[in-house]
This record gives sequence, structure tokens and C-alpha cells, in this order.
Amino acid sequence: MAQNFKKGDKVSWNTSQGKTVGKVVKKLTSHTEIKDHTVAASDDDPQYLVESDKTGSQAAHKPSALTKED
Repeated sequence: MAQNFKKGDKVSWNTSQGKTVGKVVKKLTSHTEIKDHTVAASDDDPQYLVESDKTGSQAAHKPSALTKED
């Protein structure tokens, strides 16, 4: 079962530059445009908008790509 995250949760994810740490901005449950990229999120297949602590950049990730940090 996929993990559920809430706004403000501290999470990490892997990028081509290595591990990135940030926070959950919001849960996405509908098609959303982020930086000219369509995120195909739905109620049955949600994604999370996350923001990097280091750069402030935002991206959408599936729950399976995120790990909750302490």
C-alpha cells in the first residue's frame, strides 16, 4: 500500500544529483501543469507536489518515490 503524506511532511527523494530533502506542499489528485509538464494525478493515483529545501524548486512525485524523514 502506498504511503500517505500530508502538507508540511519532511520527505526525501532521489534525483540525478543524488538525494534531495524537502517538504510536501500538497497532494495532487487531478491533472496539473508544473513547469510545462502535465502531472497525470487522480484520486486513485495521487502524486505529491514537493519543494526542495536547498533550491526551492518544486516537482511532483508518486508516493513510492518519497521517503518520510524524521
